[in-house]
Amino acid sequence: MNKRTRTIARRGSVIVIVIWAVAIAAVIVGAAQVLAFRQASMGRESIAKVEARWAARAGIEETLAVLEYHTEKPDPSNARQMYKDLETVADGQLASGDWQIRHAEDGVEVKGPQDEHAKLNVNTVTRNTLLELDGMTMDVADAIIDWRDADDTPGMMGAEYEFYVNRRLGYEPRNGNFRSVAELELVAGAFPKSVRGEDQNLNGRLDPNENDGSASEPPDDADGFLDAGWSSALTARTTGSLIGSSGEPRLNLRDATVEDLQARLGVTAEQAGALSAFGKSQSARMEMLLTQDLSTLAAGGGQQSSSQGRGNPMQRGGSGGGNNGGLSTGNAAKGTDNGKQAFDGGGGQSQSGTGRQSGRSSSGVGGQQGGNGRMQSLDQGQLRKIFQEATLDTADTPPVGKVNLNTAPPSVLRALLPDDPISAEAIISLRSASSSGLLAISDLRDSNRITPQALAALAAYADTQSYVFTVTSRGRSATTGLEVEITAVIDRSTLPARILEYREQ
Repeated sequence: MNKRTRTIARRGSVIVIVIWAVAIAAVIVGAAQVLAFRQASMGRESIAKVEARWAARAGIEETLAVLEYHTEKPDPSNARQMYKDLETVADGQLASGDWQIRHAEDGVEVKGPQDEHAKLNVNTVTRNTLLELDGMTMDVADAIIDWRDADDTPGMMGAEYEFYVNRRLGYEPRNGNFRSVAELELVAGAFPKSVRGEDQNLNGRLDPNENDGSASEPPDDADGFLDAGWSSALTARTTGSLIGSSGEPRLNLRDATVEDLQARLGVTAEQAGALSAFGKSQSARMEMLLTQDLSTLAAGGGQQSSSQGRGNPMQRGGSGGGNNGGLSTGNAAKGTDNGKQAFDGGGGQSQSGTGRQSGRSSSGVGGQQGGNGRMQSLDQGQLRKIFQEATLDTADTPPVGKVNLNTAPPSVLRALLPDDPISAEAIISLRSASSSGLLAISDLRDSNRITPQALAALAAYADTQSYVFTVTSRGRSATTGLEVEITAVIDRSTLPARILEYREQ
């Protein structure tokens, strides 16, 4: 090989090396670019997630502010105003994103948070009301009662300690209150499909995977409606409140002074003294004021009537097999000359065959005294004020959460009153006819289709206020459209309000 040939060969080798070097460099640069792009994408996604998260959190904070405002400065003349304000903040926008707060009612999404008081509390609901739920069976209803009661004796078709231990399930019944609806799935026979339906994550909203048929879990019918199973009608979260409709602590009839009662409730000195005497009775129940004369209650004459009037509105049958279900008041109403007579009687009028005071006896007609010269009866305004501002509960025994008659769907009202559809329809008619809603349980007296006994029994389980809400806020980033959902359960029964549960997804 001559010199020229060797030179050409060397030059060729150098070119090959250069080409390889360039190729390697290109690979390195390309890899760096890919890595940088991925890092940039991850950075954008992280920023978008932060934007969406804080947008969702802003919706929670706005809702929390409205709930606390209406606890501190409520409108006692309008039970619907808080819900209107909640709808106003259900949609909002920040510079970096926006939020939407929705919940399902009868399967359809509507603005605002879910009112837990529109549901039945699984810790107080009776077996017969449970049986009104779609898909509920007697064995599961008994097992639910057994799970929460304090004893280890199973119900007729229920399950207690031995059932769970013998099947080595790894847990035993709580023998106490349920802490969430999800806990129902631990009860014998209560399967997730029945408890959650299509609402797999229990957020009260129809998510894409819950409306795609069999494409993904959970199985659904892809009809655009959310079938949330028993979770749509049951809750474990509701509570009462010792804060009145004025925003002030409720007056306890057991220890409030006559002067305070007179000033706060708009009653006369004589009526205030009677209320104070009534409150000191061990058998006193607020619902007794709906059906019995105040002077009789003050004298301690309402004890026997209390045991009857406080009949469980959801109890089917009794020890004597007298009532076939629902409010145990139908026969009592028929015992009067007619259903309306029991409701409209004067202060001294008694129910035929019962010897008890008539349903109107505590308020009378036009505030006139009864024929026996007793004190002036409570009028409708005074009675409403009493239920808005007074209580017999104390901080040691927190008030039980009740169903809100203003927000409960017809299906819940009918389940609450399984054998009294007339009263259920009357409640729906009353609340629909009023732009301000029902202001107190005593407002149901305006309907002659609701017997006084039904009203008294219902008062133990129903009210016209709500204190616990589930807020599902979906935040969206303005830059990428990425979404983050926050679900918070808020209790406004005290100030400041408490967040009972907080979940992000």
